[in-house]
Amino acid sequence: MKLKIVIHEAEEGGYWAEVPSIPGCATQGDSFDELLSNIYEAVEGCKGT
Repeated sequence: MKLKIVIHEAEEGGYWAEVPSIPGCATQGDSFDELLSNIYEAVEGCKGT
């Protein structure tokens, strides 16, 4: 499955991301690598709801 993910730099540092095709699906991370890991978990969690 391919999903569009929008990544933003957080004002306080780190990053946050949202998945526009899944309402309410968003996550954050202190580093880009952490954000990528968290995105996979967030998508899996949002798909289950």
